[in-house]
Amino acid sequence: MRPVARSYLYVPGDRADLIGKAPGRGADALVLDLEDAVTPAHKEQARRTVADALADVTDPGQRWVRINSDQVEADVAVLSAAAAGVWVPKAEPELLHEVDRALGAAERRLGLAERTFGVVALVETARGVLTVAQVAAAPRVLRLGLGEADLAGELGLQPGPDRAEFAPIRSQVVVASAAVGIVAPVGPVETALRDPQLLERTTGILLRQGFRARTAIHPGQLATINAAFTPTAAEVAAARAVLDAWERAGREGSGVATDAAGRLLDRAVVRTATEVVSRGERSAGRPAGADHRDGEQ
Repeated sequence: MRPVARSYLYVPGDRADLIGKAPGRGADALVLDLEDAVTPAHKEQARRTVADALADVTDPGQRWVRINSDQVEADVAVLSAAAAGVWVPKAEPELLHEVDRALGAAERRLGLAERTFGVVALVETARGVLTVAQVAAAPRVLRLGLGEADLAGELGLQPGPDRAEFAPIRSQVVVASAAVGIVAPVGPVETALRDPQLLERTTGILLRQGFRARTAIHPGQLATINAAFTPTAAEVAAARAVLDAWERAGREGSGVATDAAGRLLDRAVVRTATEVVSRGERSAGRPAGADHRDGEQ
Protein backbone atom coordinates (compact mmCIF):
# COMPACT_ATOMS: atom_id res chain seq x y z
CA MET A 1 0.00 0.00 0.00
CA ARG A 2 1.29 3.44 -0.90
CA PRO A 3 1.28 6.32 1.60
CA VAL A 4 -2.00 7.96 2.56
CA ALA A 5 -2.06 11.66 1.69
CA ARG A 6 -1.45 14.15 4.50
CA SER A 7 -1.88 17.26 2.37
CA TYR A 8 -4.06 18.18 -0.60
CA LEU A 9 -3.39 21.37 -2.57
CA TYR A 10 -6.34 23.01 -4.30
CA VAL A 11 -5.37 24.32 -7.75
CA PRO A 12 -7.76 26.51 -9.78
CA GLY A 13 -8.91 24.48 -12.77
CA ASP A 14 -8.74 27.41 -15.17
CA ARG A 15 -5.07 28.18 -14.41
CA ALA A 16 -2.91 25.99 -16.63
CA ASP A 17 0.21 27.76 -15.35
CA LEU A 18 -0.52 26.85 -11.72
CA ILE A 19 -1.52 23.29 -12.61
CA GLY A 20 1.80 22.85 -14.38
CA LYS A 21 3.79 24.04 -11.36
CA ALA A 22 1.72 22.29 -8.69
CA PRO A 23 3.34 18.80 -8.72
CA GLY A 24 6.63 20.17 -7.41
CA ARG A 25 5.21 22.24 -4.58
CA GLY A 26 5.26 19.56 -1.86
CA ALA A 27 1.64 18.38 -1.70
CA ASP A 28 0.99 14.69 -1.28
CA ALA A 29 -1.96 15.10 -3.67
CA LEU A 30 -3.50 17.76 -5.89
CA VAL A 31 -7.15 18.75 -6.21
CA LEU A 32 -7.80 20.39 -9.58
CA ASP A 33 -10.73 22.61 -8.73
CA LEU A 34 -13.73 23.12 -10.98
CA GLU A 35 -15.87 24.47 -8.15
CA ASP A 36 -15.17 27.39 -5.80
CA ALA A 37 -11.89 28.47 -7.41
CA VAL A 38 -13.55 28.99 -10.81
CA THR A 39 -16.10 31.67 -11.66
CA PRO A 40 -19.27 30.58 -13.52
CA ALA A 41 -18.06 32.28 -16.69
CA HIS A 42 -14.85 30.21 -16.68
CA LYS A 43 -16.31 26.77 -15.91
CA GLU A 44 -16.11 25.47 -19.48
CA GLN A 45 -12.59 26.79 -19.92
CA ALA A 46 -11.61 25.11 -16.65
CA ARG A 47 -12.98 21.78 -17.85
CA ARG A 48 -10.88 21.97 -21.01
CA THR A 49 -7.79 22.97 -19.04
CA VAL A 50 -8.17 20.17 -16.49
CA ALA A 51 -8.90 17.59 -19.20
CA ASP A 52 -5.76 18.64 -21.08
CA ALA A 53 -3.69 18.56 -17.88
CA LEU A 54 -4.85 15.05 -17.00
CA ALA A 55 -4.20 13.84 -20.53
CA ASP A 56 -0.59 15.07 -20.29
CA VAL A 57 0.26 13.45 -16.94
CA THR A 58 3.56 11.56 -16.95
CA ASP A 59 4.44 11.39 -13.24
CA PRO A 60 2.84 9.10 -10.61
CA GLY A 61 1.44 11.88 -8.44
CA GLN A 62 -2.11 11.70 -7.17
CA ARG A 63 -4.59 14.04 -8.87
CA TRP A 64 -8.21 14.56 -7.96
CA VAL A 65 -10.86 16.81 -9.50
CA ARG A 66 -13.29 18.78 -7.34
CA ILE A 67 -16.54 18.85 -9.27
CA ASN A 68 -19.64 21.02 -8.98
CA SER A 69 -22.56 19.37 -7.20
CA ASP A 70 -24.98 20.64 -9.86
CA GLN A 71 -22.83 19.83 -12.92
CA VAL A 72 -21.78 16.26 -12.22
CA GLU A 73 -21.84 14.76 -15.72
CA ALA A 74 -20.09 17.69 -17.39
CA ASP A 75 -17.35 17.74 -14.76
CA VAL A 76 -16.79 13.99 -14.62
CA ALA A 77 -16.29 14.04 -18.40
CA VAL A 78 -12.83 15.63 -17.88
CA LEU A 79 -11.43 12.53 -16.16
CA SER A 80 -8.75 10.33 -17.66
CA ALA A 81 -6.97 7.26 -16.38
CA ALA A 82 -4.50 9.61 -14.65
CA ALA A 83 -7.14 10.83 -12.20
CA ALA A 84 -7.59 9.26 -8.78
CA GLY A 85 -11.23 10.32 -8.71
CA VAL A 86 -13.36 13.27 -7.64
CA TRP A 87 -13.99 15.43 -4.63
CA VAL A 88 -17.72 15.95 -4.14
CA PRO A 89 -18.78 19.19 -2.44
CA LYS A 90 -22.01 19.41 -0.45
CA ALA A 91 -22.00 15.63 -0.26
CA GLU A 92 -25.31 14.00 0.60
CA PRO A 93 -26.41 10.40 -0.07
CA GLU A 94 -28.46 11.09 -3.21
CA LEU A 95 -25.72 13.18 -4.80
CA LEU A 96 -23.12 10.50 -4.11
CA HIS A 97 -25.24 7.89 -5.86
CA GLU A 98 -25.50 10.23 -8.87
CA VAL A 99 -21.71 10.63 -8.84
CA ASP A 100 -21.26 6.85 -8.62
CA ARG A 101 -23.34 6.38 -11.77
CA ALA A 102 -21.42 9.11 -13.63
CA LEU A 103 -18.06 7.65 -12.63
CA GLY A 104 -19.16 4.19 -13.74
CA ALA A 105 -20.04 5.60 -17.16
CA ALA A 106 -16.65 7.33 -17.34
CA GLU A 107 -14.84 4.09 -16.50
CA ARG A 108 -16.66 2.25 -19.26
CA ARG A 109 -15.88 5.04 -21.72
CA LEU A 110 -12.18 4.93 -20.82
CA GLY A 111 -11.96 1.13 -20.72
CA LEU A 112 -11.04 1.12 -17.02
CA ALA A 113 -11.86 -1.43 -14.37
CA GLU A 114 -15.01 -0.95 -12.32
CA ARG A 115 -14.51 1.29 -9.27
CA THR A 116 -11.20 2.65 -10.59
CA PHE A 117 -12.23 6.16 -9.57
CA GLY A 118 -12.68 6.99 -5.90
CA VAL A 119 -14.54 9.75 -4.08
CA VAL A 120 -13.64 12.15 -1.31
CA ALA A 121 -16.95 13.38 0.08
CA LEU A 122 -17.02 16.90 1.52
CA VAL A 123 -19.49 17.41 4.37
CA GLU A 124 -20.59 21.02 3.89
CA THR A 125 -24.34 21.12 4.54
CA ALA A 126 -26.60 20.62 7.52
CA ARG A 127 -28.13 17.59 5.84
CA GLY A 128 -24.68 16.26 5.09
CA VAL A 129 -23.93 16.39 8.81
CA LEU A 130 -27.22 14.70 9.71
CA THR A 131 -26.58 11.90 7.17
CA VAL A 132 -22.82 11.64 7.64
CA ALA A 133 -22.97 7.91 8.39
CA GLN A 134 -24.70 7.31 5.03
CA VAL A 135 -22.26 9.65 3.30
CA ALA A 136 -19.30 7.70 4.69
CA ALA A 137 -20.83 4.40 3.57
CA ALA A 138 -21.81 5.61 0.08
CA PRO A 139 -20.34 3.93 -3.03
CA ARG A 140 -16.68 4.77 -3.80
CA VAL A 141 -16.18 7.01 -0.76
CA LEU A 142 -12.60 6.55 0.40
CA ARG A 143 -12.39 9.52 2.70
CA LEU A 144 -14.48 12.34 4.16
CA GLY A 145 -13.58 16.00 4.18
CA LEU A 146 -15.10 18.94 5.97
CA GLY A 147 -16.06 22.30 4.46
CA GLU A 148 -16.42 24.58 7.45
CA ALA A 149 -16.86 27.86 5.56
CA ASP A 150 -20.00 26.56 3.87
CA LEU A 151 -21.26 25.07 7.11
CA ALA A 152 -20.67 28.28 9.03
CA GLY A 153 -22.81 30.17 6.52
CA GLU A 154 -25.62 27.63 6.58
CA LEU A 155 -25.65 27.21 10.35
CA GLY A 156 -25.07 30.85 11.28
CA LEU A 157 -21.88 30.06 13.19
CA GLN A 158 -19.28 32.72 13.92
CA PRO A 159 -16.11 30.68 14.44
CA GLY A 160 -13.20 31.90 16.52
CA PRO A 161 -9.54 31.42 15.49
CA ASP A 162 -9.39 27.82 16.78
CA ARG A 163 -12.89 26.97 15.45
CA ALA A 164 -13.98 25.28 18.64
CA GLU A 165 -17.56 25.76 17.46
CA PHE A 166 -17.02 22.95 14.95
CA ALA A 167 -15.75 20.38 17.45
CA PRO A 168 -19.05 18.43 17.68
CA ILE A 169 -19.36 18.24 13.89
CA ARG A 170 -15.72 17.22 13.51
CA SER A 171 -16.30 14.39 15.97
CA GLN A 172 -19.23 13.11 13.94
CA VAL A 173 -17.10 13.04 10.78
CA VAL A 174 -14.29 11.18 12.55
CA VAL A 175 -16.67 8.65 14.10
CA ALA A 176 -18.49 8.04 10.80
CA SER A 177 -15.17 7.39 9.05
CA ALA A 178 -13.99 4.95 11.70
CA ALA A 179 -17.34 3.16 11.82
CA VAL A 180 -17.20 2.16 8.15
CA GLY A 181 -13.44 1.61 8.10
CA ILE A 182 -12.37 4.33 5.67
CA VAL A 183 -9.26 6.48 6.01
CA ALA A 184 -9.37 9.18 8.70
CA PRO A 185 -10.84 12.42 7.35
CA VAL A 186 -9.35 15.52 5.77
CA GLY A 187 -9.49 18.79 7.69
CA PRO A 188 -10.62 22.12 6.22
CA VAL A 189 -8.43 24.85 4.81
CA GLU A 190 -6.87 27.61 6.88
CA THR A 191 -7.63 30.87 5.09
CA ALA A 192 -5.23 33.04 7.14
CA LEU A 193 -2.32 32.73 4.74
CA ARG A 194 0.04 35.06 6.63
CA ASP A 195 -0.24 33.43 10.04
CA PRO A 196 1.94 30.28 10.07
CA GLN A 197 1.59 29.94 13.85
CA LEU A 198 -2.20 29.76 13.50
CA LEU A 199 -1.85 27.15 10.76
CA GLU A 200 0.44 25.04 12.94
CA ARG A 201 -1.84 25.34 15.97
CA THR A 202 -5.09 24.57 14.16
CA THR A 203 -3.54 21.65 12.28
CA GLY A 204 -2.34 20.23 15.58
CA ILE A 205 -5.90 20.50 16.89
CA LEU A 206 -7.19 18.58 13.85
CA LEU A 207 -4.63 15.83 14.48
CA ARG A 208 -5.73 15.46 18.10
CA GLN A 209 -9.38 15.40 17.02
CA GLY A 210 -8.79 12.41 14.72
CA PHE A 211 -8.04 13.98 11.34
CA ARG A 212 -5.02 12.79 9.39
CA ALA A 213 -4.82 15.27 6.50
CA ARG A 214 -5.70 18.82 5.58
CA THR A 215 -6.41 20.84 2.45
CA ALA A 216 -4.27 23.83 1.49
CA ILE A 217 -5.00 26.80 -0.75
CA HIS A 218 -1.37 27.96 -0.99
CA PRO A 219 1.85 25.96 -1.42
CA GLY A 220 3.35 27.83 1.53
CA GLN A 221 1.00 25.92 3.84
CA LEU A 222 2.14 22.45 2.79
CA ALA A 223 5.32 21.99 4.83
CA THR A 224 3.49 22.83 8.06
CA ILE A 225 0.60 20.50 7.25
CA ASN A 226 2.87 17.61 6.27
CA ALA A 227 4.96 18.03 9.42
CA ALA A 228 1.89 18.10 11.67
CA PHE A 229 0.57 14.79 10.32
CA THR A 230 3.97 13.07 10.37
CA PRO A 231 4.96 11.59 13.76
CA THR A 232 8.37 12.63 15.04
CA ALA A 233 11.22 10.15 15.37
CA ALA A 234 10.74 10.23 19.15
CA GLU A 235 7.02 9.48 18.83
CA VAL A 236 7.70 6.56 16.51
CA ALA A 237 10.41 5.20 18.83
CA ALA A 238 8.08 5.40 21.84
CA ALA A 239 5.34 3.65 19.88
CA ARG A 240 7.72 0.89 18.80
CA ALA A 241 8.76 0.40 22.41
CA VAL A 242 5.11 -0.14 23.35
CA LEU A 243 4.69 -2.74 20.59
CA ASP A 244 7.91 -4.48 21.59
CA ALA A 245 6.78 -4.66 25.24
CA TRP A 246 3.40 -6.06 24.19
CA GLU A 247 4.99 -8.68 21.95
CA ARG A 248 7.48 -9.65 24.67
CA ALA A 249 4.69 -10.14 27.21
CA GLY A 250 2.89 -12.38 24.73
CA ARG A 251 5.97 -14.50 24.12
CA GLU A 252 6.66 -14.87 27.82
CA GLY A 253 3.04 -15.70 28.58
CA SER A 254 2.93 -13.28 31.50
CA GLY A 255 -0.34 -11.75 30.37
CA VAL A 256 0.82 -8.37 31.67
CA ALA A 257 2.68 -5.79 29.59
CA THR A 258 4.17 -2.55 30.87
CA ASP A 259 6.12 0.21 29.19
CA ALA A 260 9.52 1.56 30.25
CA ALA A 261 7.87 3.72 32.93
CA GLY A 262 6.01 0.73 34.38
CA ARG A 263 2.59 1.77 33.07
CA LEU A 264 0.18 -1.01 32.21
CA LEU A 265 -0.44 -1.54 28.50
CA ASP A 266 -3.70 -2.75 26.99
CA ARG A 267 -5.02 -3.33 23.50
CA ALA A 268 -6.23 0.28 23.13
CA VAL A 269 -2.73 1.60 23.84
CA VAL A 270 -1.26 -0.93 21.43
CA ARG A 271 -3.70 0.09 18.72
CA THR A 272 -2.70 3.73 19.09
CA ALA A 273 0.98 2.80 18.97
CA THR A 274 0.39 0.74 15.83
CA GLU A 275 -1.24 3.71 14.12
CA VAL A 276 1.69 5.99 14.99
CA VAL A 277 4.24 3.49 13.65
CA SER A 278 2.17 3.01 10.49
CA ARG A 279 2.04 6.75 9.82
CA GLY A 280 5.76 7.01 10.42
CA GLU A 281 6.51 4.21 7.98
CA ARG A 282 4.22 5.67 5.33
CA SER A 283 5.91 9.05 5.61
CA ALA A 284 9.50 7.79 5.62
CA GLY A 285 11.28 8.80 2.46
CA ARG A 286 8.04 9.97 0.83
CA PRO A 287 8.65 12.15 -2.22
CA ALA A 288 6.20 14.96 -2.82
CA GLY A 289 3.09 13.66 -4.60
CA ALA A 290 4.20 10.05 -4.29
CA ASP A 291 0.89 8.41 -3.49
CA HIS A 292 -1.61 7.46 -6.15
CA ARG A 293 -5.12 6.06 -6.23
CA ASP A 294 -4.39 2.96 -4.12
CA GLY A 295 -2.95 5.11 -1.34
CA GLU A 296 -6.46 5.96 -0.21
CA GLN A 297 -7.68 2.41 0.12
